[in-house]
Amino acid sequence: MRVLSCFVALLIVVPLVATAQQSELPSADELKKALAEPIITDTTTQQEVEAFCEARVLKFPAEGAPELKTPEAWQKYIAGVRENVLQNVVYRGAAAEWRDYNGKIEWQDSIEGGEGYTIKKVRFEAVPGMWIPAVVYEPTKRSGKLPVFLNVNGHDSAGKAARYKQIRCINMAKRGMLVMNLEWMGMGQLRTPGFSHAKINQLDLCGTGGVATHFLAMKRGLDILLSQAAADPTRVGVAGLSGGGWQTIFFTALDSRVTLSNPVAGYSSFFTRIHYYSDLGDSEQTPVDLAANGDYAHLTAMLAPRVALLTFNEKDNCCFAAPHALPPLLAATRPVYQLLGKPTNLHDHINYDPGNHNFERDNREALYKVIGQHWYEGDSSFSATEIECAAEVKKGDELKVELPAENLDLQQLALQLAKSLPRGQATIEQVAQALRLPTEHRIAAKTSGEGSVGEIKLVRYQLRLGDTWTVPAVEFLATGTPADSKGTVILLADEGRAAIAEQVRQSLADGWNVLAVDPFYFGEAKVKNKNWLFAILMASVGERPLGVQAAQVQQVAQWLKAQRNAKQVRVATVGPRTSLIALAAAATDAKSIDSLRLQGSLGSLKEVIENGGTVDKTPEQFCFGLLETADIAQLTTLVAPRHVQFVEPSDRVKQELAGLAAVYQKLGQAFDPLAQ
Repeated sequence: MRVLSCFVALLIVVPLVATAQQSELPSADELKKALAEPIITDTTTQQEVEAFCEARVLKFPAEGAPELKTPEAWQKYIAGVRENVLQNVVYRGAAAEWRDYNGKIEWQDSIEGGEGYTIKKVRFEAVPGMWIPAVVYEPTKRSGKLPVFLNVNGHDSAGKAARYKQIRCINMAKRGMLVMNLEWMGMGQLRTPGFSHAKINQLDLCGTGGVATHFLAMKRGLDILLSQAAADPTRVGVAGLSGGGWQTIFFTALDSRVTLSNPVAGYSSFFTRIHYYSDLGDSEQTPVDLAANGDYAHLTAMLAPRVALLTFNEKDNCCFAAPHALPPLLAATRPVYQLLGKPTNLHDHINYDPGNHNFERDNREALYKVIGQHWYEGDSSFSATEIECAAEVKKGDELKVELPAENLDLQQLALQLAKSLPRGQATIEQVAQALRLPTEHRIAAKTSGEGSVGEIKLVRYQLRLGDTWTVPAVEFLATGTPADSKGTVILLADEGRAAIAEQVRQSLADGWNVLAVDPFYFGEAKVKNKNWLFAILMASVGERPLGVQAAQVQQVAQWLKAQRNAKQVRVATVGPRTSLIALAAAATDAKSIDSLRLQGSLGSLKEVIENGGTVDKTPEQFCFGLLETADIAQLTTLVAPRHVQFVEPSDRVKQELAGLAAVYQKLGQAFDPLAQ
C-alpha cells in the first residue's frame, strides 16, 4: 500500500510580492549572470558517464576462468548468455509474439541478371504489417545442394542497389550460391523518416524490444533462403559492411543456423567504444540492456566453432578502425576456438588499400577465399579472384520491389502498440522498476563558492551523489536562514539553470529559497562528447537516464531536508523533459518532495511517438517500458494528495488530466491540478 503524505498547501501562481520586496530583488540579468557561473569542469560529466558505463558492461571471462577450462563448461556458459540476450534484449513485449509470427511471403517478377544467374524480386513481412523488399540471385547452373548467403547492407542510402553489394551478390551467384540481397530499414526503398533507426526507441518506450525489428527482418530473410528446395543448410553465410557488419555479428551470433559469418567494419567491444567515440553505435547497435547481458566480445565468441572472418580496415575514416577494434575481439575469441578444437575456423583480415571504410575488392576477395577454403575444399575450379561484372550492376529502380501502400514503419508500429497503453494504474514499485531507480542515497556537498546578488546570498555547490555523479547547484537565500523561509524550490529547466532567472526571481519574491540544479544531461551537466550515444549506452548497461535523473532530484531533496533544514521542498520545472523527471522523482518518493510546479509538461508520453520524437533529441523520454507502466496521468496520480500544479497547461494536458480533480476530491481535497 502506498503511504499518502500529509496535506501540503495549495500551489498558486502569484505576482511578485511578499517576503523579498520586488525593489530589493536583483534583476533577471544579474541572476542570469550568477546562474551561469561554472561550478564543475566541462569534462566532469563526460568522465563520470564513461566510468558509470564501463563498470556495468558484462565482462568477458578471463582466460583460465571456469567457463574457458572445458568445452562443456564454455558451451553451457555461452548458451546462457545467448538466451539472456534473446529473452532480455530481443524478444521483449510484443516481439515475443512476433517471434512465432508466420509472415506472408510474396514473390514478384524476375529480371534478367547476367551470365549464370537470374534475379527474383520478393517481399516479406518481418513483423505483422511491416514488409521488407529483397532480391534473390539464383544460379542457373546447379549441381546438388547450393550454399545460401544473406547479404545485408549498412548505412548506405542506395540500400540494396549499392554497387559494392551488388558485385558481391553477383560473384556469389556466379560461384553457385543462392543469395539474398535485402533492404535495411532507413535505406534504399525504406529510406523514410518512419524507418529512421532512432525510431526503434519508440517501441522501447512501449515495452517492446525495438531491435527485434532488425533481427526478425534478417531471420525471415534467412527463413526464405533455407526454404528453397536447393538450399544446403550446412553452408549458410551472412556478410555486411558497417551497419551491415553490425547486423552480421548480431544476427549470426544469435542464430546458430549460420555457419559462416563475415562482419566488415561493423562493431567493437563496448569496452572499446567507451574510449573510442567513433565506435559508439546508434540505437540498433546499442539496444536497451544488451551490454548488461552480453558484450560484443561475447557475441564474437558465440560464433565458435563456426567459420568466422573478422574484417576491419586499417585507416577507417568512419569507425571501428582495425588497430583498436580488432585486437580485443581476437584476444577474447581465439582461446574459445582453440578450446573447441577449431582454431583454423577463425580468420581475420585487415584492409590496407584503400584502408578506409569499405567492402571493396580486397575485402570481398578475402571473403571469397574463406568461402573457398571451407565450402569448396578440393574444388580446383574455385577461385577467390573477383569475377568482373561491372556491366551487370543494376540501377536502383531496376531492383525496386513493389510494397503495400500501407506498409507499416517503425513509428506506425509504435503508435499501434501505444494505443492500449498504459495497462492500468501503476504502483510506486512498478514505476521504480521501469526507471531502474538507483537506491544510492549518500550525498556529499562541497561548497565551490559563496557570494551575493544584491541583497540575496548565494552558495554554489558540487553535490556528489555516492561515488558516481556530481550535480552542480546554486542556492539563493531569500531570508536569513533556510529555516526562516517557506521552504526551498528545486528549479530545473530543459535549457539548463542559466535559463531560469525569472523563475528564480519569482520564487525569491514569494519567500522561498531556491536551489537551481542541472541534473545529468542538462545545462552544465551535459555530456561533452557524443552525448546521446552515451545516454543510450547507459540504457544498454541496464540503467535508465530518466531513473538516474529522477534519483538525483530525490537525493537533492533529501539533502535539503536533512542538511539544509528546508521546511518544504517543491520541485519546479520549465520544459517537458524536466517536467517528466520531476514527476518520476515525486511519484517514487513520497517523503522528500512535497509539491510540484510543472511548466510545459507533456499531457501524455504518446505525444513523443505521435510527434516523431527520437532518442537523439530527448533520450530520457524513451525509458524502456515506461508508457506500458505509467503515463503522465498515472504518474501524477501517484504524487497525489501532494499538490501538482500544471502551469499554462496545453490542450493535451487538459484532455489527458481532466479527471485528476476527482482523484484529489476522492482523497479529501478540493484541488484541481489544472487550475491557474
